[in-house]
Amino acid sequence: MNHVLMESAGAGKASLKSYLVGFLLAMLLTAVSFALVMSGKTSRSAALIGIFAAAVLQILVHLHYFLHLDMSSSARWNVMALLFTLLIMAIFIGGSIWIIFDLNYRMM
Repeated sequence: MNHVLMESAGAGKASLKSYLVGFLLAMLLTAVSFALVMSGKTSRSAALIGIFAAAVLQILVHLHYFLHLDMSSSARWNVMALLFTLLIMAIFIGGSIWIIFDLNYRMM
């Protein structure tokens, strides 16, 4: 792909170093989640909170290091498209759950 075309499309600058940093951070967050569960030293609620926090951080690592989404002006439209997609997904999933619970209530 043409370098000028990639820049105008908002594609980030990828390097082996950034991919390795992202990979190592993702592996570290996975190991933290695994250690929380396998150690048995934490309560169930603390382990769930830790796993949730590691999952959110891992999502951010993947978005930044692998998808190259950040708040720079060249990637801003890609971030807006991602946020719009998340909004549409939330509407579909939330609406489906609402309909299912409403039908369940009416059938009982």
